[in-house]
Amino acid sequence: MSGRYDVAIVGAGAFGAWCAWTLAQRGQRVLLVEAWEPGHSRASSGDESRIVRTGYAADALYTRMADASLAAWRSLDADRRGAEPPLFHRTGVLWFSRARNDRAETTAATLEAEGVSHERLSPTELARRFPQFDLQGVSWGLLEPESGAVMARRSVARVAALAVAAGARLVRGRVHAEEADAAEPRLLLDGEPVPAGRVVLACGPWLPALLPELLGGRITPTRQEVFYLGPPPGEPAFGAGRLPAFVDFEAEIYAIPDLEGRGVKIGVDRHGPACDPDSLDRRPDPALLAEARERLARVLPAMAGAPLLESRVCQYENTPNGDLLVDAHPASERVWLVGGGSGHGFKHAPAVAAHLAARMLDGAAAEPRLALASAPPERRRAVY
Repeated sequence: MSGRYDVAIVGAGAFGAWCAWTLAQRGQRVLLVEAWEPGHSRASSGDESRIVRTGYAADALYTRMADASLAAWRSLDADRRGAEPPLFHRTGVLWFSRARNDRAETTAATLEAEGVSHERLSPTELARRFPQFDLQGVSWGLLEPESGAVMARRSVARVAALAVAAGARLVRGRVHAEEADAAEPRLLLDGEPVPAGRVVLACGPWLPALLPELLGGRITPTRQEVFYLGPPPGEPAFGAGRLPAFVDFEAEIYAIPDLEGRGVKIGVDRHGPACDPDSLDRRPDPALLAEARERLARVLPAMAGAPLLESRVCQYENTPNGDLLVDAHPASERVWLVGGGSGHGFKHAPAVAAHLAARMLDGAAAEPRLALASAPPERRRAVY
C-alpha cells in the first residue's frame, strides 16, 4: 500500500467510523481499515437500531457524553432528502420507577443538574399518554423527550461515508499485532507494517484477541441476543410516535418501538456467556426468546405471543465495571485503544471520537475513568 497516513484506524464500527470522520475533519490523513464493511452483521455496531438515551442514574460523566453525542447523531439527518428514511427517530425514552428501584429518581436528579430535558409523569399521566403499558407496580415515569433510537447499521455506514468524503481512505483488510513484553506492539496490515504515524485500535470484541497480553483479562466479549417481535396487525400503537423506547431495569429489559416495519425490538439486559466473535453460533436461543417474550408481555400485554420477525446474536465487549476505554497503549503513544463499549457504548461514539481527537491532537488531559489503568481488578458492573 503506497503513501503514509497520519492515523490508521482499525475497525469501522461506531467508534472507528466517528473517530475517522472527526480526525479527517481536523485535517488528519486517515486510513480506515475494516475487515468486512462498515455496519456488518458480526459487529457490535451492527443490527438495525440502538437506543440513544442520556440518563445514567447519578453518573454525570456519561450523561454529559450522551447528551453531546445525541446532538451529533441527530445531525446526520440534516441533509436527508425526499423519501430517504431517517437515521434518528425521536421516540423519547421512558424509564419506569418502581418501589424497589431508585434509578429513575437519581437519573432525574442528574438530568436536572446537567440541564437535560426530561419530564416526570404520574401513573395517571403515563396511562393517558401511553395506554399500551401495564403500569402495575409503577410509581412514576421519567421521560427523556428528545432522546430516541438511531438506525445503527445505516448510521455507521453513513458516518464512514462522511469520513471518506472528508478525505479518509477506507480499505478492506486485516490487522494483527505481534506483542512483546512491555514493548510497543508491531502492527501489521495484511502482513505489512501499518503505514501510519499513529494507529487507533477500535475493533470492538476483536480488541482483546488483538492484544491478549494487555487486554485479555480487561475486555471480555459476551454473547447477546435481541429479538424483533411483530405487533398486532392494523395496530399503530407500537410504532414511533406512539410508543417510546423504554428501559425497565427491574424487569431487566429494554425495548425500541416498531421502526420501519421491523417489529418491536426487545433485549434482556444482562451479560451473556463469554464468546469468541469469530466462532460465535449466531442462531437464537429458544429459551431466551421465550423469556424475552414473557418479560415484554408483562409490560406490553398486547405483545403476548407476538411472532418472531427477526433476531440478532451479537456481542458486548465488557470492561470489568462497564467504563469505556479511550487511552494510549502503556508502551507507546503511537498506539491508541478505543473500545470497551460494554453494551452501552454505541450512543457515545461521537463524544468518544471528540475525546480521542482532543487528547491525540491537542494534548488534552485524560479522563481518568476512560483510562486503561483505572480498570478495577474485580468484575462488578457499575455502568448501565
